[in-house]
Amino acid sequence: MRRNRAEANFQEARLASRAHPARGAIARRRTLAELTQRKGTAVPLVCATAYSAPMAALIDDEVDLIVVSDALAKWVYGLDSALPVTLDMMIAHGAAVVRATGRAMVAVDLPFGSYQDSPANGYRSAARVLAETEADAVVLKGGAEMAETVRFLVERGVNVIGHAIGPVRQTRLAGLAAAGQSDAGARRLLADAAAIAAAGACALVVECVPSAVAAEIRRAIPVPTIGLGSGPDCDGQLLILNDMLGLGLDRPPRYVRRYADLAPLIMGAVSDYARDVRTRKFPGPTETDVVPTDR
Repeated sequence: MRRNRAEANFQEARLASRAHPARGAIARRRTLAELTQRKGTAVPLVCATAYSAPMAALIDDEVDLIVVSDALAKWVYGLDSALPVTLDMMIAHGAAVVRATGRAMVAVDLPFGSYQDSPANGYRSAARVLAETEADAVVLKGGAEMAETVRFLVERGVNVIGHAIGPVRQTRLAGLAAAGQSDAGARRLLADAAAIAAAGACALVVECVPSAVAAEIRRAIPVPTIGLGSGPDCDGQLLILNDMLGLGLDRPPRYVRRYADLAPLIMGAVSDYARDVRTRKFPGPTETDVVPTDR
């Protein structure tokens, strides 16, 4: 039943692309107000990453927020760091996700170097992302030092989701150490979270933070907190879709719960295909002289 629903949702989402005139009649995208109203409620926000149209379409019906994160450096391009990710790359993948979805909100990461030097440059980058992808928000990493930029963007109509990872910066994609382990580190994270929220961010991703500190942050700020490896006391949870589905390139972080193990299934299917080609069992009589399709 679940598989049939997912397949039907995928086909519906394909029809509901932004270029399709009937999109509005098929689905209504969740709003920023709905996101912020979930602060402190009994039902946490469900958030996941996606980087392609097919994957985004499959999860659209189940999640509240899809984040097109700069971790696509690893999951799409096989890079060891997010530093080479460009604004054009984020826009291309963000637009694909938006086109394939009609229900979940979509937020797109601003990549390293596209906003840190000045609020004005941050606005130019964010404006490009929103105009060229039609996403709902941008995600901006950093603490109190980024508050001025967040405020500058929000005052000009940009929805901003903050992303707090304490002293750990985005120079590496793996091996993140939990921030806020010391009293001083915890105070810094709390101050960073308060500054970003006060600047107007509509939500805050809290990554690799001790659960007790994440709970303090949740109580201290008026906007939803979205945990990524930060324990259960957040207003929502975020996981990397590849990790969740067992499609990772290496062992996932300890905080990941694997809900499926798709890698062996994919490898088995390709092995069967290779065997059938080599033994001339594929294509068969029903797969020959097929009328061409749009594929």
